[in-house]
Amino acid sequence: MGSGGRMDCCGQCVKYSMFVANFVIFLGGAIVFSLGIWTLVDKHFINELLGTNLFSGAVYVLIATSALVCLLSFFGCMGAAKEYKCMLLTYFILVFLIFVTMLIGGILGYVFREKVSQTMGDEMRSSMSLYGSRRSITTAWDETQERLKCCGVRSYSDWRGDIPQSCCQRTLDGYKPCIENPSPENIYINGCLEITSSYIRDNAAIIGGAGIGVAVLLIFGMIFSCSLFRMIE
Repeated sequence: MGSGGRMDCCGQCVKYSMFVANFVIFLGGAIVFSLGIWTLVDKHFINELLGTNLFSGAVYVLIATSALVCLLSFFGCMGAAKEYKCMLLTYFILVFLIFVTMLIGGILGYVFREKVSQTMGDEMRSSMSLYGSRRSITTAWDETQERLKCCGVRSYSDWRGDIPQSCCQRTLDGYKPCIENPSPENIYINGCLEITSSYIRDNAAIIGGAGIGVAVLLIFGMIFSCSLFRMIE
């Protein structure tokens, strides 16, 4: 009888641990979801110049899986509260699948960090000839140059022909006149490749790290659900 009491006490401990773990998992999922949405909204202007869909693909993977993580955390709490073995087993399988997906999404974010400079440099150079003729490319260049205060790939001399007005430094009244006589006083002298690469690398590191962090939290969810499954008669 004493053994059964210890098992009950141990089972209650595991049950409450699973509640806490799922609450933390829910918070982690919500953070990754928010980061993913913010990244897509805030970085959309760079997409045309990236030269790869790897970054946006990884962000979409993490947004979808983090939303599922939030829903699944409620499912795990219900399974623990009701002590349904079927729910706990389903929870374990789904968490394992999401763990793998989340880990892949996080790792993709880090892989992209290392490839961003080369792919972006090539894409930027090839897209310059389409500036003014393709609206999406023109908008991407203008927004990138204005928001990141840069011009061209390595410098403003990369623009063959007319320099875009978005390269000119902004004032309260508009743009400084830089197209005819560009100088450090009226034009952004830094190239966009280095600035944009570090900008994307930093964001890839944040969202990739958050995805891997939630994947690690999911391990605890799997451990507690498995323990509770074995304890329920």
